[in-house]
Amino acid sequence: MRWDLLFADLVAQLDAADLPADAHALADLTRAEQATVHLTDRLRASLGRQVGLGLVDGSRLTGSVRDVGVDWLLVGEGVRQHAVPLQAITTLDGLSQHAVPAPAGTRAGRGLPTLLRALMRDRVVVQVHTLAGQAVGRVGRVGKDHVDVELVAGGARASQVVPFSALVCVSET
Repeated sequence: MRWDLLFADLVAQLDAADLPADAHALADLTRAEQATVHLTDRLRASLGRQVGLGLVDGSRLTGSVRDVGVDWLLVGEGVRQHAVPLQAITTLDGLSQHAVPAPAGTRAGRGLPTLLRALMRDRVVVQVHTLAGQAVGRVGRVGKDHVDVELVAGGARASQVVPFSALVCVSET
């Protein structure tokens, strides 16, 4: 009987000593897992949520997350929608703490050029926000790293070429 109590006490002491080690191991595993999460995974977990975006030109945009591509985010602000390249976002408020990975096989074809080509195909008039200002027009051509905007103001045929690196936002008019 005495030996049973002695062994029970010994097991309890060992278990108590293992708890802090287990907690440290769990914290390390959690940090390692969080290091693998992409921003797009957290954005997908935020679909339907209201978020605030700080953009590279100093402006702010607030709306609900409607869609997420490989390198862009679609935000709904009332009835207007804004396609924002991820490289144009400086801060995010209201983002989910959770993450949802991309479905298998969806990586290709969901980039910014694909989105802009869809706007070009539909001949949609858009407002293009760049680091230098704004232009209203239709997407005329989409290259690998730039977009041509056919301007609609002034009646004369004119276009601007906008490198993706200068693109802040493409909005519905």
